[in-house]
Amino acid sequence: MLRNPEKADMQKFITLLFIGLLSIQLIAQPQNAEKRLQQLVEKTPAVGLAVVVVKNNKIIYKQSLGYKNLENNQPLTDQSLFRIASISKSFTATALLQLVEEKRITLEDDVSSLLGFPVRNPAYPDKIITLRLLLSHRSSLNDSQGYFNLDVIDPATNPDFSKCFNNYAPGAGYQYCNLNFNIAGTILERLTGVRFDAYIKQTILNPLGIEGGYCVDSLDNQKFATLYEYKTADNKFLPSAGAYASRSSELNSYKMGRSTPLFSPTGGLKISATGLATYMMMHCQMGKYKGGRLLKKKTAKVMQTPLSADGSDQYGLALWKTDKLIPGRTLTGHTGSAYGLNSAMFFDQQRKNGMIVICNGSRVTYKEGYPIIIREALQILYEEFLQ
Repeated sequence: MLRNPEKADMQKFITLLFIGLLSIQLIAQPQNAEKRLQQLVEKTPAVGLAVVVVKNNKIIYKQSLGYKNLENNQPLTDQSLFRIASISKSFTATALLQLVEEKRITLEDDVSSLLGFPVRNPAYPDKIITLRLLLSHRSSLNDSQGYFNLDVIDPATNPDFSKCFNNYAPGAGYQYCNLNFNIAGTILERLTGVRFDAYIKQTILNPLGIEGGYCVDSLDNQKFATLYEYKTADNKFLPSAGAYASRSSELNSYKMGRSTPLFSPTGGLKISATGLATYMMMHCQMGKYKGGRLLKKKTAKVMQTPLSADGSDQYGLALWKTDKLIPGRTLTGHTGSAYGLNSAMFFDQQRKNGMIVICNGSRVTYKEGYPIIIREALQILYEEFLQ
């Protein structure tokens, strides 16, 4: 059969044209995304915004917009470290689940035994609070008495400890509670004999090659992205001094297995957006990373699986599922809010995609439980890179 050179040339031309148009589209995407994100920062308004997109377990886009420090007009960069608030909880849970894999503890262990003093809802004294219930916010504990000191929950130091408990039995209901994870971090320290911040660095951050940590005084404070709260009355952003306050004086009297909330296992991790994306990829790959595994696949699945049988909440063990951010997609991850910061880490485990968004201060408004700047930034990233 004779070859038709004109037809072959036309097919080649069409193929090259298609490849060229596709290349133009891929080149244009980051520019369009940056334009839309910049418009979002100006509209909200926000101080700064750091984002990362992961596709097929690879970082394909990262951008930092706005300011790290308004007073000095310092721009936000990829090296900026943020106190990411409650996404920190998943690091605490990951470290404890490693000990579960080593059979040093189980998820059904009594928190009282692990902590060294009774942790019992006085209305249900025969119901033990297990580690699983602690990590899934189903312990019946609440934050009404604060959560930065374990004295509030210890019957020996607080006669009103009962106020820390809700009126339902452990396991019978869900309430998000920061105290759960400051207790969890303390348990981790008691089990390992290593100070909480050092242990997380040794077992999670260092293996993944991530700069960051829970101890402010061990990090380069020149890299901290100042966190700002918007004051409506003054119509301006004011820095949150407590976000990166030094703990050096408190560390002088630190008591292992008791003073752990000083580091805030519930919300005190400092990390960059890219570093957080690296950690997210490990969870997206069910515990696997380039150097090996931090968790077994079976354990990672437990961490990502919601506990409620009736779907009343979608929280697993420091990770939850939501279909309220991207229409038609169920994502797994966590958010954070503290000192004016809003953060989000969400991934699609099946598609091996994910997104990080961190804002160090904005005029916060909410829609369906999520800050609009977080929701809209995730939507932009999804539409531009993952849809």
